[in-house]
Amino acid sequence: MPKIIDHDQRRSDIIDVTWDLITKGGIEAATMREIASAAGFANGALKHYFPGKEDIIEATYERALSMMNSYISLEGRRGVDALREMCEKSMPIDEDRIQAGRVLLIFWQTSLSNPRLYDKYLEHLGTWRGMLHRMIVEGREDGDIRTAMPDEQLVDEIVLMNAGANVMSLVGPKFSTVELQQRHLDSFFERIARP
Repeated sequence: MPKIIDHDQRRSDIIDVTWDLITKGGIEAATMREIASAAGFANGALKHYFPGKEDIIEATYERALSMMNSYISLEGRRGVDALREMCEKSMPIDEDRIQAGRVLLIFWQTSLSNPRLYDKYLEHLGTWRGMLHRMIVEGREDGDIRTAMPDEQLVDEIVLMNAGANVMSLVGPKFSTVELQQRHLDSFFERIARP
């Protein structure tokens, strides 16, 4: 009887291996040969699951974005409550999120020379910014956000605060402790509640 192969699981295993190679040695470490070797495949066997290295890298990038999104549960929340949840859960506050941030940072750099990754990141950023805008509008409707600062500026501040925390958690962890991140968020939410 022929062996049944779970192709989705194999793709997931390849992404796991690629993730590990990238977090340990950067994107340069994730060569087709290294990915195949670490996954236990012959070099050419990867083509059964991904057309090329760029597709494996893109799938690994999508995994990082998906991980970040999985921490956020906005069900039944709106306005400031949802906004705070999104801000807190997307910050690098534990080892899993720091690793996801590490992979995202590597992909941000790679996306500068890879149009597919660049477009994918812009799509993600557009979706994220759209959600932030919606929550800010709801917060204003609920009377919880009273600042005269324009919505676009608030969104920019959140995005920059999050990106900065992710970068600093990797290159200067003492400047991006969980306590410091929480103080920045508390300060932001106090300011937007004031007229």
